[in-house]
Amino acid sequence: MGLTVLAAAASALLASAARAEALRVVVTIKPVHGLVSLVMAGIDTPTLLVDGQASPHSFSLKPSDARALQGADVVVRVSAAVEPFTVRITQSLPASAVMVTLAKAPGVKLLEMRRGTAFEEHDHGGSEGKDHAHDHDHDVGGPDGHIWLDPDNAKVIIKHVADVLAKKRPDLKDRLDANATAAIAEIDRMDAELKGKLAPLSAKPFIVFHDAYQYFERHYGLHAAGAITLNPEVKPSARRLAEIRSTLTKNGAKCVFAEPQFSPKVISAVIEDTAAKAGTLDPLGSTLPAGPAHYAAMMRALSDALAGCLGG
Repeated sequence: MGLTVLAAAASALLASAARAEALRVVVTIKPVHGLVSLVMAGIDTPTLLVDGQASPHSFSLKPSDARALQGADVVVRVSAAVEPFTVRITQSLPASAVMVTLAKAPGVKLLEMRRGTAFEEHDHGGSEGKDHAHDHDHDVGGPDGHIWLDPDNAKVIIKHVADVLAKKRPDLKDRLDANATAAIAEIDRMDAELKGKLAPLSAKPFIVFHDAYQYFERHYGLHAAGAITLNPEVKPSARRLAEIRSTLTKNGAKCVFAEPQFSPKVISAVIEDTAAKAGTLDPLGSTLPAGPAHYAAMMRALSDALAGCLGG
């Protein structure tokens, strides 16, 4: 009986130690959560904050989110501009927690937000290829925050997250490095596939709901002619709808893309009495399952939506 009690106590202690040794990582949005999940494969499962079709721009923390953050070792976000709610959580994190801002990671390529809602062909801003790790103005709005839509940035993110986690847990460095290498190889395979699929679409202009896709456009040589709105949280005016209809006619765009987080009614108003078709693009992959398969699935879904509308 005594041995049984001792064994049970030892088992409980081991379980407690295992929990204490858990690597507790909290990630803001699904695409980044997918990349972090690849890095953490076989180690632990990161917690996702913004799930479903919620927008990171207007997201509010639930009590369960606050509890996850209070126990976090590492929190991974894109930037304060992309996830404004993260500004409020920094004071409540444990003193030992690390906040990772991916837009400032060494090697991440940033593009400036485009001016206005009608885009010039190859208007991709003036920041391509620069290392913005030490530019402290990013979180107050110059650079476009949708960095994950460039597979090259995704690979930088994978490596950076692996390095940060290895500093937190040196005993896991070999596993983290191996996971990062495998994840980067997976991104490369997906990227080659998408380049082949999207190459025939390079000369076909289209219009998007808001300017979220220039990293994807630039990487794959696509041509967005404009966006319906600069701020997806604000309903476009009648004047703005008239302007985008003019852009639609002028550029011969055959597709106008909605986003699942926002009402499709505005898209119907734009394409009414035109030959343009409606499609849906989702820069967050909000309807796809979270986890290590998410990033590639989201990128393929974007590719499929573009090819399905523009290629028809």
